[in-house]
Amino acid sequence: PSLAAILRPSNGAVLHFGAERVAQNITTGYKQLVDEANAEIETLTVDEAIALHGRDDVLFVDIRDPRELERTGRVPGAYHAPRGMLEFWVDPESPYFRDIFAQDKRYILYCASAWRSALATLALKNMGMDNVCHIGGGFTAWKEASLPIESVEKK
Repeated sequence: PSLAAILRPSNGAVLHFGAERVAQNITTGYKQLVDEANAEIETLTVDEAIALHGRDDVLFVDIRDPRELERTGRVPGAYHAPRGMLEFWVDPESPYFRDIFAQDKRYILYCASAWRSALATLALKNMGMDNVCHIGGGFTAWKEASLPIESVEKK
């Protein structure tokens, strides 16, 4: 029998799998988390970020999902470190450590709209990095300022 036949018994009822949606008891929402992060980290304007672009002592770090990069491009020369791996790539004790984070550079993080990058910047600051900041408005602000964008090929 087809999947539809299995899921729709002869009486026409539809079988439901799993529990009904239950509201979580969220006491601190994402907006508050982002606001609290922004109060503790350095946020660059797009103008400040472009003034630092291309310097040898600065690395732009794109923390977006790979599909976002493929769809919209990235800041030219930016290093891609997916948000879900960032702390592991930064920590020298991690089996996933990346040498690029062992350099004496200023790391400028960005995502699409500066929410994820605010949280990521705070996480790295809490890990002991003092040379990390992010771009206010994220890649969206970069694009809206008509700044250079580098294409990213699908892997």
